[in-house]
Amino acid sequence: MKAVCWYGKHDVRVERVPDPRILNPRDAILRITSTAICGSDLHLYNGVIPTMQKGDILGHEFMGEVVEVGPAVENLKQGDRVVVPFTISCGRCFFCARKQWSLCDNSNPNATWAEKLYGFSGSGLFGYSHLFGGYAGGQAELVRVPYADVGPCKVPEGMPDEQALFLSDILPTGYMAAENCDIQPGDTVAVWGCGPVGQFAIQSAWWLGAERVIAIDHVAERLEMARRFGKAETLDFDEVDVASALVEMTGGLGPDACIDAVGLEAHGTSPDAIYDRVKQAMMLATDRLHALRQAIYCCRKGGTVSVPGVYGGFLDKMPFGAAFAKGLKMAMGQTHVHRYLTPLMERLQGNGSAGFDPTYIITHRVPLDEAPSAYETFNDAKNECIKVVLKP
Repeated sequence: MKAVCWYGKHDVRVERVPDPRILNPRDAILRITSTAICGSDLHLYNGVIPTMQKGDILGHEFMGEVVEVGPAVENLKQGDRVVVPFTISCGRCFFCARKQWSLCDNSNPNATWAEKLYGFSGSGLFGYSHLFGGYAGGQAELVRVPYADVGPCKVPEGMPDEQALFLSDILPTGYMAAENCDIQPGDTVAVWGCGPVGQFAIQSAWWLGAERVIAIDHVAERLEMARRFGKAETLDFDEVDVASALVEMTGGLGPDACIDAVGLEAHGTSPDAIYDRVKQAMMLATDRLHALRQAIYCCRKGGTVSVPGVYGGFLDKMPFGAAFAKGLKMAMGQTHVHRYLTPLMERLQGNGSAGFDPTYIITHRVPLDEAPSAYETFNDAKNECIKVVLKP
């Protein structure tokens, strides 16, 4: 089969690799019909996530058609169309039983690696380094899905791929980011980063009762999308001082909740952002946390900082004193995708009213063979690129 393989920083290739096969009775094999490049994949593309190995198959946002199931998989049959959570969960451990799916104790075969870095291991992830299990990803023609009796969600007949595809990651991620804010009537929510997760966090903040949503970025196309589809007020951090603007816009209080939908490769022009970039380039720091610092600094006293953006290591110059002094609540982590599949599928279908159409974020649709150039386009924000969908 063909697959998108990682070979190093800014080096991804489409190659012929062996077809996957059933390894465990709870496995299924999918023929991929749609897959996508996630902003988190760019962290791999830029070489900032450790334990990648040459030839690793990328991709954690995918859906497809079941072509084979293991003998223990009774919920799926050949021909079913399914979308698959990017987090791999066994469904039976302490954490899965509490619906904390991304903390699964059993799905990361390299758990000891993660334990050395983080103290404990979370779940395995598709296509996202050997630190998270070394599983082959879904930017391919076929993929093996472990614990297929737990994860995959059937797609209703007649629903187009692109309507369901983002249930694999970014739609639940944006929703959980907003849910973690504990939004109350009248709240103002500020969202750093207007990429796909930020766009869906904006939508989710409205669904959960926000009165105002303020979106922060510097890419014109993203800001326009946040205004047009997300009905958000916007700030271009290249043109305004974000902290001063937010204080003025909120009557001196600051936003009730701040969402960092950027993560470890934050951009900025302030001294701390330049400091981050230099230290990361010199391999003296693991992450660039300018957006997180700003979210903590800007959030009102007693507010919430929600972090769906990926962080990988040890954060330098973290303003934890500000978070403590202001009594902030912080919520973060990989998304418990399984928890949100049914309610968000119902929202996509409309549940008796007009359904939500997430396809507005798609700017590029290309064949799998064009994945290397699509990665470059997405990474460099060329051609107004916000979201790439690959078609095997």
